[in-house]
Amino acid sequence: MRWRQGRRSSNVEDRRGEPAPGGGGLGGGPGNLLALAPFLLRSKKGWLILLALAALYYFGGNLFTGTPGTEPPGLGPDSQTAPGAAGADDEVAQFVSVVLADTEDTWGELFEQAGSEYTAPKLVLYTDAVRSACGLSSAAVGPFYCPGDGKVYLDLSFLNELKQLGAPGDFAFAYVIAHEVGHHVQNLLGTSEKVQQARMQSDKVTANRLSVMLELQADCFAGVWAFYAHRDRDMLEPGDIEEGLRAAAAVGDDHLQRRAGRAVSPDAFTHGSAEQRAYWFKQGFTSGDVNKCNTFAALSGQ
Repeated sequence: MRWRQGRRSSNVEDRRGEPAPGGGGLGGGPGNLLALAPFLLRSKKGWLILLALAALYYFGGNLFTGTPGTEPPGLGPDSQTAPGAAGADDEVAQFVSVVLADTEDTWGELFEQAGSEYTAPKLVLYTDAVRSACGLSSAAVGPFYCPGDGKVYLDLSFLNELKQLGAPGDFAFAYVIAHEVGHHVQNLLGTSEKVQQARMQSDKVTANRLSVMLELQADCFAGVWAFYAHRDRDMLEPGDIEEGLRAAAAVGDDHLQRRAGRAVSPDAFTHGSAEQRAYWFKQGFTSGDVNKCNTFAALSGQ
C-alpha cells in the first residue's frame, strides 16, 4: 500500500505498555496466578491450566497461536522495518493511524452525501489485555469493536496471527481495521442494535445466522472503503486486493474450524464462510456502493 504520505488520525488511543487491567486476564502477573492457585490445584485439569498460565506470563505469548508476544510485528516483506527490529511496533502503529484516517475521510464523505454526519471511532492500541465497555478482553479474541463505547480495540500482535493464517501483507491488516470500522458504521446506522435485539429473541441457529449477516456486511463496508482509497487516493498497489481477499477468506468460519481440527458446521458459523467473506468484501470493492451491502436481504432466503 502507498500509505506513508497519508494523513495520521488523531483518534488513536495508545494504551500499549500500560499495566494489564485488574480483575483477571492474561497479563495480571504472578499475583493473579497465586490468587487462582487454590481453585486450580483441586483437579488435574486445574494443574495444567495453572502451568499454562505461568508459562504464558513468564515467557510471553498468545494462547490463540503461541506466538511470542514480545516480538513486534512487521508489515511484511516490503516493510522498511524488519519484524523484531527496534521501531517495528511504531511503524505498524503509524500504518494503523493512516488507515484509520482514510476510513474517516471515506465514511465522512459518504455520510455527508447521505445528509448525515459521521462520528469517527476511537481506535485503542493495547498489549495483551484491555478493559472496554464490553468487559475485559485478552489479545486472544483478536481485534474487536465495542458498541458500548464506540471504540475499536487492536493488539498489534494480530498482524502475526494473520501471517500464520496465510494472509500476510499490509493491505490484509488494513482490511481488518476497515472491517472493525464497518461495525462502527453499523452502530451509527442502528443496524447493530436491531440485530442484537433479534438475536436475543431467536434460537441459537438463527442467532448465529444473524451474526453472520452482520459480519458479512462489515466485510462489504471494508470493501467500500477500499474502493474509495483506491479511486480517490491511489493508496492500493497491484496485489493489494488479492491480499484483502485472502485475509477475508483466512478468517472464514469454515477455515478456522478446519484449522482447529473440527468438522465444518455451518449452523455454528458466526462470521461467515471463507467464500462468503471474500465475496462480500469484493462486492463492496467493485461497487463502492453501500446499498450493495444489504447482506440481510441477500442471505435471508438461503
